[in-house]
Amino acid sequence: MALKSTIYKIDVNIADMDRHYYQQHQLTLAKHPSETDERLMVRLLAFVLYADEALLFGKGLSEDDEPDLWQKDLTGAIERWIGVGLPDEREIRKACGRAAHVVQILYGGRTAEMWWTQNQKAMLKLENVTVINLPETEQLAAAATRGLTISFTIQDRQMLASYDGGSFEIQPQWLKEARE
Repeated sequence: MALKSTIYKIDVNIADMDRHYYQQHQLTLAKHPSETDERLMVRLLAFVLYADEALLFGKGLSEDDEPDLWQKDLTGAIERWIGVGLPDEREIRKACGRAAHVVQILYGGRTAEMWWTQNQKAMLKLENVTVINLPETEQLAAAATRGLTISFTIQDRQMLASYDGGSFEIQPQWLKEARE
């Protein structure tokens, strides 16, 4: 019998002063049986960084042809494709052909740094790609609970997360930004 996804209900309050986006979202995230708490929370953080009413979670791990998150316009064209993790460079190139803007969010400490070193030259050639590294995600992973209420404040690309268990800072590193 196949294992089922675990459902997480997350209330997230976003105060993004960089984008002037102030919203509360009630999200339902399905945690794939092979997914870690860290990856689940990095997907949540990806949502927070690019929050929009049209941004949706994709099937990610369970579907090769879908990103972790995506945003489509009214015609169904993919405006933003967001992936989490350390994919093969060919997957990002393929996403570039399907979406106007591709965002790849790396995590995993030293492993993510090695991925960037190996793929940096190829990523720099892709005009519509943004690559963000999250060097420390342990506290983010520790916050994962099935009924989580969490607030994120973003200013000058620095993030402060607050929840019942405390608060912590997240300092994403923009390794490459898409050309507008």
